[in-house]
Amino acid sequence: MAEATLPVIDLRREPAGQLPAVDLALRRAGFLLVTGHDVPDALRAGIRDGARTFFHLPPEAKERYAVRVGGRGWLGPGAEANGYAEGTATPPDLKESLSFAADEPTGDPAVDAEWFLPNTWPAEVPRLRPLVEEYLGLMRELSDRVLDLLGLALGEGADFFTRHTGHPTFGFNINWYPGRERTGEPEPGQFRIGPHTDFGTVTILDRQAGRGGLQLHTEADGWQDAPFDPTAFTVNIGDLMAGWTGGRWRSGRHRVLPPPADAPAEELMSLVYFYECDPGTTIHGIESHAYLRAQLDAIAADG
Repeated sequence: MAEATLPVIDLRREPAGQLPAVDLALRRAGFLLVTGHDVPDALRAGIRDGARTFFHLPPEAKERYAVRVGGRGWLGPGAEANGYAEGTATPPDLKESLSFAADEPTGDPAVDAEWFLPNTWPAEVPRLRPLVEEYLGLMRELSDRVLDLLGLALGEGADFFTRHTGHPTFGFNINWYPGRERTGEPEPGQFRIGPHTDFGTVTILDRQAGRGGLQLHTEADGWQDAPFDPTAFTVNIGDLMAGWTGGRWRSGRHRVLPPPADAPAEELMSLVYFYECDPGTTIHGIESHAYLRAQLDAIAADG
């Protein structure tokens, strides 16, 4: 399988010379690589270490934190089937997740009850909470820096998107992709994450390299392995962002391959931050968070 080519955008450099590459990549694939982000390697490693401790707990211990898709807690095996979002009845995804989300209330009871609830923190791994909370603060800052860059790349002002992120929602998944000793033999058409596009504005992904890793899809080249740079975050845009640009940019279609037969014990973990706009933002006639809720409901494998 060939590896896709994506530009590496350095946020420490002046943006002007990088804007054509940003625009072209988002028109073709919906993906970028971003460096100059100032997120410490040790923080990401610490989150993975704490999350790995949680994921290796007995199932009955994790079950205390079980939630459905869109909740705050543990999504166990079989909870999601991301292919459902594009109308494909795939088997459930071969992963587990710890999910967190925005928790600072807006003062609107209806909005807060749906989008700004308290997070659930595993008591068995107390070191995880301060690490994740630090990471979420850095991701909020990084996401706005990326959106400022995208506003310029679109030919608009730097605040074209960030004027709508005064009190945004976000989701954060720690995705654990265990080996075949836990998942068993994958069913036909079963993936660690099935083919889909993300639903919202922008996703910032810290991933690990692996044979059963991320692939992205373009009309020109089909499925290709996503390029990996250990110093970079992988950034992709979602459906709402594609709509925001009037279809100029494409929502990045992607999947995560199943545990490979030639490396059956491979275990990977991804840190996935989904950054959205303020609740109530309407994009070309679509209420952003009504769309997000409908899509989250669609990928629940038990729905």
